[in-house]
Amino acid sequence: MKKNKFREMLGVLLICSVVLSACSATSQASSTTAAVTTSATTAATAASSQSETTATAALPASVAVPDVVTFDESDKAVDWSAETSTAIKLNGTSAAITGSGAKVASGSATITAAGTYVLSGTLSDGQIVVDVQNEGDVHLVLNGVNIHDNDSAGIYIKEADNVVITLEEGTENTISDGETYVFADAAADEPSAAIFSKADLTINGTGKLSVVASYNDGITSKDDLKIVSGTIDITAADDGIVGKDMVAIEDGTVTIKAEGDGIKSTNDTDEGRGFIAIAGGTFTIEAGNDGIQAETALIVDGGTYNLVTGGGSVNAEVKQEEMGPGGMQRGGMAATTAAETSTETAATTTTETESTSAKGLKAGGDMTVNGGIIAIDSADDALHSNSNVTVTGGEMEMASGDDGIHADALTTIAGGSINITKSYEGIEGANITITGGETHVVASDDGINVAGGSDETSEAAGGRADQFSASTSNLLTISGGAVSVDAAGDGLDSNGSITMSGGTVVVNGPTGNGNGSLDYDGSFDISGGTLVAAGSSGMLQATADDSSQYTIAMTFSQAQQAGTLVHLQNSDGNTIMTFAPSKNYQSVVISSPELQQGGSYTLYTGGSSTGSDTDGMYTDGAYTGGTKVTDFEVSSSVTWLNESGVTTASSGGGFGGGGGGGRPQGGGR
Repeated sequence: MKKNKFREMLGVLLICSVVLSACSATSQASSTTAAVTTSATTAATAASSQSETTATAALPASVAVPDVVTFDESDKAVDWSAETSTAIKLNGTSAAITGSGAKVASGSATITAAGTYVLSGTLSDGQIVVDVQNEGDVHLVLNGVNIHDNDSAGIYIKEADNVVITLEEGTENTISDGETYVFADAAADEPSAAIFSKADLTINGTGKLSVVASYNDGITSKDDLKIVSGTIDITAADDGIVGKDMVAIEDGTVTIKAEGDGIKSTNDTDEGRGFIAIAGGTFTIEAGNDGIQAETALIVDGGTYNLVTGGGSVNAEVKQEEMGPGGMQRGGMAATTAAETSTETAATTTTETESTSAKGLKAGGDMTVNGGIIAIDSADDALHSNSNVTVTGGEMEMASGDDGIHADALTTIAGGSINITKSYEGIEGANITITGGETHVVASDDGINVAGGSDETSEAAGGRADQFSASTSNLLTISGGAVSVDAAGDGLDSNGSITMSGGTVVVNGPTGNGNGSLDYDGSFDISGGTLVAAGSSGMLQATADDSSQYTIAMTFSQAQQAGTLVHLQNSDGNTIMTFAPSKNYQSVVISSPELQQGGSYTLYTGGSSTGSDTDGMYTDGAYTGGTKVTDFEVSSSVTWLNESGVTTASSGGGFGGGGGGGRPQGGGR
């Protein structure tokens, strides 16, 4: 009954998230912008409230492991006594049984009744079979066993209500199989794992379990799979841990080396199933494909993760920056590897091939990360959802061969620390909402990219999503948090609009004139927060002319060297901003609540500051030794500057062109 309850609860959550996805992906014109803004704002509010975890919440941000999984007393039962259990002593080629409910035949032990069974010893070529036709749970205590079967699963659970495997304290246990299985008939395809269960399976205890799966998977349950505790070490020819209906992990130390996926759920047909929920534990996973992959929802509340997929980010496929209208390359540079010289030839001779998914954390439905210490080095996306991604907490460091974080629908960052040290595109979603947390992005293309379409859609079209089609339904919303972007392509890129009402955003790059620090197709309305963006000037955009917060956009006649300070102060000598760009730059856009209409200001470059440096922005301290560039007054929402003073913006400048984001006249390019 409990199992049905949490499945029903998850079903409600998934239905609600589908509604949200539909809202965020709708493609109506001007009326849609308001609807998306409302959805994004609602998502931000709900995401920041981590304490409310009701199962009927309409957003994935409120989902936590207790909402969907219950670890009950039977899952945690580890106690047993010799008087009330059956002992199965393995002795090489057979077994001796003391007690009832089990029998030995042909070198294997078969359990036929509910109860507790304590296994010890070695079985060189045989298996433990659980085949209980009547109601009742089976408790298997691994008390120092080494079980190997040459042509089938070492432990094969054919029939039972629930099976709990306890790893006895202080013991080491090994289950292994051969490279080929022999089945009863040609149509059979199971068992397919060294430990294989057709019933609900729980693993607990404080001992160690080593699984060597030479045929296929390490541990598989065709129903629910729970891990409460224990040390589990798996080497698998395909997947490490598979739970068809769900995988739920409360704690434990799990090490997996798998040619396929590390941990996965597979049910894609039954509502409310096929999910993974992890409350805690320590996970070291090296996978040829995905690290942790949920067919539907993936929830991470805590734990420590070290995931390497597809050989890591250094093994990613070569990507070249997308081409804009008329075949113009968007960036002055392409994302390349040593295979750079063959890219053009390959592009003309491409044949349709199936690419391997080598993502770190992957969800077919919603992904929610509420906590944990997560390190990912992935050949593909580090975090990926075919629906929504929500981050409310945790510490993440990720190196990705593709996107750092990707959601087909809405990406929400409400808390936590995210450090994307390497990516093609840093954070991507049809809509992106940032309300809190600390986010650092390094990208060889766009840093934060609001783009319509999904990976699957774009692959079907022969490439990534069409990121050059403006749509009012695409929105980047920033209302809090600290964001730092280092991009070779566009810094903040929205194929719709951008709204900013709070937080701090720092953008470094690009250096090539084919991209811009800010790139949007609709409007960039800023009403609060602090923004500084330093990069090239060829595609320069500022904020929208009708924004309620004031902005300056400075273009230099020559590129300035990385590290050369930009200092802005008012007529009283009070600092508005002191910033050290980390890359060469020819333009700087600054927006601050301290800029006031009619105020007089002076812009300096060079010099030094004694203040504290955070992402290149200096606070407190004294600025000295700089060279004055220009004096000016703020008289409009956007004040365009060059070395001669105030100038005007050209109409339709920049790649996106709209929203008052054109290039300044008279500035050097």
